[in-house]
Amino acid sequence: MTTIAIVYHSGYGHTAVVAEHVAKGAATVTGATVRVYKADDLAAPDKSPWDELGAADAIVFGAPTYMGSASAGMKQFMDASAKVWMARGWADKIAAGFTNSASWSGDKLETLNQFAIFAAQHGMVWVGTGMMPGYNTKAGSPNSVNRLGSFLGVMTQSNADEGPDVAPPEHDRKTAELFGVRVAETAARWKKGA
Repeated sequence: MTTIAIVYHSGYGHTAVVAEHVAKGAATVTGATVRVYKADDLAAPDKSPWDELGAADAIVFGAPTYMGSASAGMKQFMDASAKVWMARGWADKIAAGFTNSASWSGDKLETLNQFAIFAAQHGMVWVGTGMMPGYNTKAGSPNSVNRLGSFLGVMTQSNADEGPDVAPPEHDRKTAELFGVRVAETAARWKKGA
């Protein structure tokens, strides 16, 4: 049995959709149990469910990119993890990340870098998408999986004037599902080899 925890913050619901699809993909892996947590519920180090994160084999971090970094709600969770960091509570767990913004770039790479550094500080082992870019040749299209071409983590895009019922689009949701599969399979292999 492999446990995948997804911790996310979502300002307008779009990033919550991405979290749901990462969870959906991870849950298809045999033996995987997936739990999704709102970063708002982890804003203080003495509030649950910190123990559940400590028991997980992998933790996936997700947030919208606002003003070139993870949203404040996610950063509050990250700062609240200081006690876990001090105790090395997440050391050697699998880590991964995803982000969403209205712009195709939107400086999303900065948020993924922020998550990867955060995971490294916790002694975690980072997993990228493992996907080739989907829209960098004439054979690709805006409807391709991994259309934004991210390797470090999943990047999705939601038009600012569309709600989470339609944005991010279906191909970004599929990218998130495939990413969830990759994280769950990696966590299972890592746990088995431990």
